[in-house]
Amino acid sequence: MIILGVLAVLIAAWNVDWRDWLADTTRHHLSFGAAIALVPLWMLQAGVKEGLEVHFLGLTTLALMLGWRMGLLMSSLSLLLITFFGFESWSTFDVNLLLGVVIPFSFSYLVFLLTYSYLYRHLFVYIFVAGFLNAALTISMKTLIFSGFMVWSDQYNWQTVLDNYLSVLPLLLFPEALLNGMAITVLVVFKPHWMRTYLDRDYLINK
Repeated sequence: MIILGVLAVLIAAWNVDWRDWLADTTRHHLSFGAAIALVPLWMLQAGVKEGLEVHFLGLTTLALMLGWRMGLLMSSLSLLLITFFGFESWSTFDVNLLLGVVIPFSFSYLVFLLTYSYLYRHLFVYIFVAGFLNAALTISMKTLIFSGFMVWSDQYNWQTVLDNYLSVLPLLLFPEALLNGMAITVLVVFKPHWMRTYLDRDYLINK
């Protein structure tokens, strides 16, 4: 798993225009600020069984702010930081990287691309579908693939995962969607130039 996770991060890093990024101080602050903002969010974990902890993701906001390449790099940095601080184990870093960052983050960005390509480009579509609904779908997908991995790797049986992990998912859907939806709304209204995936000409002008 570590090979797949690191490969995805390297592909993202390879395709970043580093010369342009290094020349823009605002993008430095925005990128690292977004990565740091995820750290306390991911530190707030709750769970009954070891390895079955739940927390809010915030990945949808990061995907819409930074795009796939830089967003994946910064969310991987967030994971590295919380692992370094001891909130996650180094022994599970490979699983957390692939199943907790790379796959759900890529899924969230894919949902945005689908909404951009096939739905009417309107501000409310961006906020409520690419943001609010997307966040709920992303945390659902992440929870499901983690559940499958726990059962497949024989760490827990299906009933234990269902009772101690999947059963919490309905309680996370609306708060995760609301958290990301509100963050995206505030950013679009007050700092639209911070949103790499948002342009007034696409979602607002002549609508």
